Amino acid sequence: MTQPQTASPRNRGPALLLRGLRKVFADVVAVEGLDLEVARGECFGLLGPNGAGKTTTIEICEGLTVPDAGEVHLLGLDWLTAAKELRQRIGIQLQETQFPAKLTVEETLRLFRSFFRHGISVDESIRTAQLEEKRRARVGGLSGGQKQRLAMACALLGDPELLFLDEPTTGLDPQARRHLWDLVDQLKQAGRTIILTTHYMEEAERLCDRVAIMDHGRIIALGTPPQLIASVGGEHIVEFAVTGPGSALSDPANNANNEIDKALMMAIPGIRSHRVDAGLHQFSVSELHTAVPRIFAALSAQGLHLSEFRTHSATLEDVFVGLTGRNLRDE
Repeated sequence: MTQPQTASPRNRGPALLLRGLRKVFADVVAVEGLDLEVARGECFGLLGPNGAGKTTTIEICEGLTVPDAGEVHLLGLDWLTAAKELRQRIGIQLQETQFPAKLTVEETLRLFRSFFRHGISVDESIRTAQLEEKRRARVGGLSGGQKQRLAMACALLGDPELLFLDEPTTGLDPQARRHLWDLVDQLKQAGRTIILTTHYMEEAERLCDRVAIMDHGRIIALGTPPQLIASVGGEHIVEFAVTGPGSALSDPANNANNEIDKALMMAIPGIRSHRVDAGLHQFSVSELHTAVPRIFAALSAQGLHLSEFRTHSATLEDVFVGLTGRNLRDE
């Protein structure tokens, strides 16, 4: 993959700059007063549940949707005065791209390459997307992962300085998803600026230099994945459900009725915060190996029994839950 062209002196600012962005559909506010700045060479993630405003924001940046208010600057340019130039300098992979089913992979790429004055060769795009074996295959016979790689190859044909990837791995199996992750890693190493929307936490944590978490059209958290995860207050999450003395095991949603002594639990060294989600008590913990035995002892002292227990490292999902009180994948 070729290195992106060096920016001219007038275009050495941020790759993307949004100020006061707003978009309303009928009575639904999709984007509400959004401010955002993405540096050149950065892989930036927009993370949030369905309906958070991620796709609307991206479509405004791509010039596909006109905002009701606010400023949009890409590579120092805007869509009102430099639309033709911007189309030559950005690459777009939509959530879902409909290609002519009877064209081959190579024919499709030659068609898209004809749209750009400058760019990479069809052969290079095929190699980059790992589609060599499917060069002469008809698009209609490709798997979901292969079609996504073809969409990525089309987005790269103009040798873009700024690349938009809107939920590129949604609906893919784990192997196909990891193939696309590897491709995004290559693009990062080549110095591309990438703006990625996703609701997969692992994807954002692995690929993105910084992440903005969106909800109801607003950015509610912004930072590097480690910074945001650290804001949870602990490195690990302990989850459990309890039953009272002599109680039969029941649906976890009903176990919240067996109240724990929160003050006693929060006094355990290493415990940072507590919440209840679907009947599960969740504690953020900084020192798992010392906190867990003390949690067991404290529950036993209260005459409570565990019906469920598990731990995991804190993730961006936990950040979102802590901020909103609901899960990232909730509709």
